[in-house]
Amino acid sequence: MDTLYAWFWWDRIWLPEGLTWADLEDKEGRVYARASHLYVTVPYAFVFLLIRYLFERWIATSLAASFGIKQRVHIKPEDNPVLELYYTTQCRNPASADVDGLSKKSSLSVRQVERWFRRRRRQDFPGVLKKFREASWRFVFYLSAFIGGLVALYDKEWLYDTKEVWTDFPKQSMLESQYWYYILEMSFYGCLLFSVAFDVKRKDFKEQIIHHLATLVLLSFSWCVNYIRIGTLVMLVHDASDVLLESAKLFNYAKWEKTCQTLFVLFAIVFLVTRLVIFPFWLIHCTWVYPILHYPAFFGYYFFNVMLVLLLCLHIFWAYLILRMVKKFMFGTLTRDERSDNEEEEGEESSPAEDEGEQQNKPVNGLSVDDKDNKNGSFGCLSPPENLCWSKTVY
Repeated sequence: MDTLYAWFWWDRIWLPEGLTWADLEDKEGRVYARASHLYVTVPYAFVFLLIRYLFERWIATSLAASFGIKQRVHIKPEDNPVLELYYTTQCRNPASADVDGLSKKSSLSVRQVERWFRRRRRQDFPGVLKKFREASWRFVFYLSAFIGGLVALYDKEWLYDTKEVWTDFPKQSMLESQYWYYILEMSFYGCLLFSVAFDVKRKDFKEQIIHHLATLVLLSFSWCVNYIRIGTLVMLVHDASDVLLESAKLFNYAKWEKTCQTLFVLFAIVFLVTRLVIFPFWLIHCTWVYPILHYPAFFGYYFFNVMLVLLLCLHIFWAYLILRMVKKFMFGTLTRDERSDNEEEEGEESSPAEDEGEQQNKPVNGLSVDDKDNKNGSFGCLSPPENLCWSKTVY
């Protein structure tokens, strides 16, 4: 273990040639970030989870009620161990042949089996209230983080001239504002990682996990090697679009369509400018070109930039989805989020009689007509791409 520890913290991996960890020890009035400081982000992440729970329960729910958003109550399917076992272990949308077999095993008619699966799927659909509460929480944090970032950086020379990021590196004393900016951002991303299991699951679930992990790895790396100046710039750039994204979603769930459309267009513009222009041509340029003017390239230099490029690839992936939505929006064909799973219908819960009538439509390729309608609802079901950073794609 001692050998592994010594190898992991080997100077040549983390620091440029000629520098050692001794150069980053507190001295001469300068204070440096330490890896041990990051331990506090774990309990802070759980504190964020508690704050989120209280916020969603007492504030976001009341706010949703003021917009007329309430928890919908679905008709619960009858208890049936045979159908439940198939639903949880095999498939949520059984094909016609499977429905016939389940009908015989459960002693129910084919129509009753189809109705059971439809009601069971509805139980798992994320409600609008749940989505509204999640978006409210992220909106409050991103807005607070963006304002806090502006307050921390507005008078810093490296905000206006990226060459100043590397002036006197690595002997750059850490500021108290930088400390809290980093710790709170990392704690929030830890909170997102912990809560991803019970949040509304999207089709870009894997991309979200990659993003959260890449974010935490790069923030930790930049913290340890004193790349804090560039780290704060990247966080600020990404916070800008996240505020608009979450606000657009809030007004979408409240069915303020014109406000939602306006905010979404603004979000798309800000996202494309910050993630595909400023991020690569200012910030990645700053980390790729300027450092080698001060010291020879080393492993950490390549690792840092490769991870930033990975995040740029995620930006491009989400930008593609955004542009598809903008195109459909401009031509009047936008019906749903390009990256959402099946959205819950906004209409009232159907009655048993309506269930009987709707179930005359047999499942096609394992997908019932009812579920197809779910996938092609009205514009009111629009939910802008969740996390294009989930919000944020800060590194």
